[in-house]
Amino acid sequence: MLPPDEIYELHDTDLAPGSVLLHAMSGFVDAGSGATLAAGALLESLEHRPVATFDLDAVFDYRARRPRMTFLNDHFASVDLPELVLHEVTDTAGTPFLLLAGPEPDLQWRRFVAATVGLVERLGVRRTVGLSAVPWPVPHTRPTGISPHATDPALIAGRPRWVGAIEVPGHAEALLELQLGDAGHEALGFTAHVPHYLSAIEYPPVAIALLEASAEVSGLTLPTDALRAAAERTVAEVDDQLARSEENLAVVRTLEAQYDAAVAAREAAGTSPGEPLPSADEIGAQVERFLADMDERRPPEA
Repeated sequence: MLPPDEIYELHDTDLAPGSVLLHAMSGFVDAGSGATLAAGALLESLEHRPVATFDLDAVFDYRARRPRMTFLNDHFASVDLPELVLHEVTDTAGTPFLLLAGPEPDLQWRRFVAATVGLVERLGVRRTVGLSAVPWPVPHTRPTGISPHATDPALIAGRPRWVGAIEVPGHAEALLELQLGDAGHEALGFTAHVPHYLSAIEYPPVAIALLEASAEVSGLTLPTDALRAAAERTVAEVDDQLARSEENLAVVRTLEAQYDAAVAAREAAGTSPGEPLPSADEIGAQVERFLADMDERRPPEA
């Protein structure tokens, strides 16, 4: 195996020490495209420059996640090849920070993590914050919940916990957080809860929640105005589609009742958790029907 630092090209090391590094990768833990939307909003609205570019040919499975290509009449005109880039970004208050954005590596996780830990040490990063999102049995009509996690409990003190001890499928960002902690670095992350029935579409409210949580623990000033406008449009469309199906509305009402009972239980010990959630199969069937309905009613692109 090649040394970890040969998995990326370093463009610049002349950075202010003590920066925060945010990492947001698309892939397994990006329900509602929450992390992708958050990273995109930062890069679209803030000044940035590349610091390091990872060699995706070494860690990306092109056959599993095939890049989009454009074919015009008799020739291939363009291709949208993925990139995994470490950017230096300047927030709206003029504070520089680092952002690692792009697809989650499919291959060579240990080498990728070792390389990223090496970059954290070489560039003097003081804290890393991971952004991710997973499907969750919650309604879109309630605030977006977030599960915090950290190498040191003090980093997320006072934040609500939603789960106890569970076993989950591994992913590269979780491994990065784990090994940063093992190496003595401050590392934490936020996993946003995306309504099951919206996990396959772009859902901007989740990106807003992730950026707000990241700003709180990093001291950065992160823009969300464009995301808020997109969130309003998305929620309005979801509400419109749900209103067309009493079956979909019934599932949302059940989720609302469960959510409200869970919140009440936090405030009063011994409170009943409420009605049972729909089963995974029931929610999955609703997701499929809901998304199919949205596709049928969405106007064609110009």
